[in-house]
Amino acid sequence: MTMLRPMLIGAAMTIAIGMAMSIWYARSTGLSARGEPSSVEARVARGVRAWALPADVTERRNPVPLTDAALADGRAHFADHCASCHANDGSGETEMGRNLFPKSPDMRQEATQSLTDGELFWIIENGIRFSGMPGWGTGTPEGEQASWNLVHFIRHLPRLTAAEMEEMKAMNPRSPVEIRQDIEAERFLDGLP
Repeated sequence: MTMLRPMLIGAAMTIAIGMAMSIWYARSTGLSARGEPSSVEARVARGVRAWALPADVTERRNPVPLTDAALADGRAHFADHCASCHANDGSGETEMGRNLFPKSPDMRQEATQSLTDGELFWIIENGIRFSGMPGWGTGTPEGEQASWNLVHFIRHLPRLTAAEMEEMKAMNPRSPVEIRQDIEAERFLDGLP
């Protein structure tokens, strides 16, 4: 009984300190998504992500051979599904990417490129909680193939060519406004009201 009391006091103090820090954090940031995560937040988030991943994930190697076709499929998939947040070049410099919290990472940089194939695959398939990264896994062999092709393309981002960027622009989703403008231009050229 004598040991239980100090343990309860210690637990209560830890909870109280945690609550006080949470309140301070919420008040000081306003929980706004406009700022950058602090270096402490980023380190903690990366550490928690690394700790939370299943042990076998980091060991996984990409089972899809790196071919021109696999890379082209990954590039097309990235342009259509990922570029709205990550940009065609992987910089994260898009309206969506800049306004997420945390902001979309520059996938050409060490923080992404140093992840293992298994870690990249897991992130694509499962997403990352408390960030803008959704999980895209479908549970199908075709979905996994697409994710592994994306891993190849992410590895290729630092060496992306201007020709590949141009090709990707044609594959980017278009907004309803852009589609409407094209229809109106076509109707005008066809002499229709």
